[in-house]
Amino acid sequence: MFHGTTVLCIRKNDKVAIGGDGQVTLGQTILKHNARKTRKMYNNSVLAGFAGATADAFTLFEKFEGKLETYRGNITRAAVELAKDWRTDKILRRLEALLIVADKEHSFIISGNGDVIEPDDGIASIGSGGPYAHAAAKALLEHTQLEPIKIVEEAMKITAKICIYTNESFSIEELNG
Repeated sequence: MFHGTTVLCIRKNDKVAIGGDGQVTLGQTILKHNARKTRKMYNNSVLAGFAGATADAFTLFEKFEGKLETYRGNITRAAVELAKDWRTDKILRRLEALLIVADKEHSFIISGNGDVIEPDDGIASIGSGGPYAHAAAKALLEHTQLEPIKIVEEAMKITAKICIYTNESFSIEELNG
């Protein structure tokens, strides 16, 4: 379901960075090499990234942005309300995607099952390359002094060497505390 996608978010020292690869696949065919799966939202104070079906993800980005506006940038409330809508709405619940959203204080993985998960270790990852990116980021976070944006970049490079659904055309965004 989530082929062609890896998104990784790192939180460290009042900084947060999110990055996604650019590969889009249909079955075993690469259709696009430079898709943007991450973006800044709400006056550049929130980062978001998606894994899954592109049209579904754009729908979720729109819905999440609407929730951010409604709740004046309160990312926790916006994430919970989106997850509730996503789980209960007949059309939304058919969407095949996952989101990572982050601001200066919180990072969440949001799913259509109603999950709003805030990772304990400052690392959130989704998509087919998510487990590889998470492992690489965990090692870099624990054993280097790299900044979050550099951890995202290096972990994504490692992931691209392992996961056939991840390429090295990254889009990376950062928020500083």
